Amino acid sequence: MTTTLLQTTPGPNLTPEQLELQQRARTFVENVLMPLELQAEELGGKLPEDTVQTIKREAIAARLNGGRFGPEHGGQGWTMLEWFLVNEQFGRVTNGLHWHVPNAYNVLMQGSPEQIERYLVPALRGEGGDAYAVTEADAGSDPSGISTSATRSDGGWVINGEKWFVTSGDVARVLIVMAVAARGGDRLPTLFLVEPGSPGVEYVESPRFTHNYPHGHPTIRFTDVEVARDAVIGGVGNGETLQRAWFTEERLGIATHGLGAMWRLLDETVDWALHRVQGAHRIMDYQGVSFPLADSATDAAVGRLLALQVAGLLDAGSDPKLIHAKASMAKLFVSEAAGRCADRSVQAFGGRGYMRSNVAERFLRELRVDRIWEGTSELQRLIIARALERRGVEATIH
Repeated sequence: MTTTLLQTTPGPNLTPEQLELQQRARTFVENVLMPLELQAEELGGKLPEDTVQTIKREAIAARLNGGRFGPEHGGQGWTMLEWFLVNEQFGRVTNGLHWHVPNAYNVLMQGSPEQIERYLVPALRGEGGDAYAVTEADAGSDPSGISTSATRSDGGWVINGEKWFVTSGDVARVLIVMAVAARGGDRLPTLFLVEPGSPGVEYVESPRFTHNYPHGHPTIRFTDVEVARDAVIGGVGNGETLQRAWFTEERLGIATHGLGAMWRLLDETVDWALHRVQGAHRIMDYQGVSFPLADSATDAAVGRLLALQVAGLLDAGSDPKLIHAKASMAKLFVSEAAGRCADRSVQAFGGRGYMRSNVAERFLRELRVDRIWEGTSELQRLIIARALERRGVEATIH
C-alpha cells in the first residue's frame, strides 16, 4: 500500500483546518481500519465485538463521528466539502469497515427534540444506529410503488407491510420506515420511527450477499405494528421530500466512496506494475497494462471533479432538484467507472488479482452493488433525462 502524504490541494482550495481533517481521516483509515481488512474478510465481515468497540473509540477520538450533525448533538458540523474529504478516505477501505464509525441518516435531523435525544444522540456516541426501510418486493428504484400502509388508530398509527434489503436492520436501534398514510383518497408518503423490538416486527430473512460487510440487509415484516403519534418524523406526507434529501446525500456518498476505492486500487496496482517484471521489463512498460491504468486515472479525476461540484452546490444552498440530478450523475458515473477500475486492476494482478487477500478482488465484489442500491444506474439515467427536459441542458451539465 502506498502511504505518500498528500502533495497537492485537491479540487477547491482547502483551508489548513480542512487539510488537517483530511489527513486525520487518512491516518485513521490507514492505521485503524486497513489493518483489519483481511481479518474481516476471513470472518465474513463480522469482527469481534471488542474490535468493533475499539474502532468506535478511535473514530470518536479522531473526531470523525457524526460528521454532518451539529456539535450540540455530538457531531462535527462539517460542510459537504469536509464530509466529502472524509468519506473519500473511508472509501479506500474494503469490507465496509467504515460502517463502524458512529453516524446516522440525515433524516433524523428533521426529528422532534425528543426523537433527536432518543435516537440521534446515542447513535453518534456509538450506542446503536438506525436503518432505512424503504425498498419492497415490488417497489425498489421506483419508491412510488410502495404498498406499506400506515392507518390511524386511537393511540397513533398501525403499520403493515414488508421491507427488503434493510441495510443495518439487523443491528439498528431504530428503523426509519417509509409507509403510505391515507387521508381521504390521497396517498401521503410518510416516515415513521419504529423500534425493532416492537410487537409485530418480524425478521423474515437475512440473505447473504456477494460482499462481506459488517451488517446484514434483512427482510423485515410489519404486521399490525402500533406506534404512537410522535413516531412520525418530519410530518405526515413529507416522506418523499425527506427521502429526496436522503437519496441525494446517499448517492453522493456512493460516488465519494467509489472515488476512494479507485484511489486505493490505482495506488496498489500502479505499485505492482512498477515492480513486477515479466520478459525482462516492468509490466508497467507494456501498454496492455499501463493504458487501462491511464483510463482509470482519467475516470477517477473526472469523477472527482463532478462529485466536488455537487458538494459545492449543496454547501451553496442551490436548487435541491438540480442538485438531486447532479448527485445522480455523480453516482452513475463513479459507480460504473469504479467497477471498470476494479476489473482492470484484477487483470493487471493476474492470478494474484483473483485471491481474496488482494484488494482488487475484494473491491471487484464490493463495488458491483453501487450500481444497484440507492437507485440503479437505469434510474439515475431517468432522473438525469428528466433534468434535461425540465431544467435544460445548460443547467444540467454546467
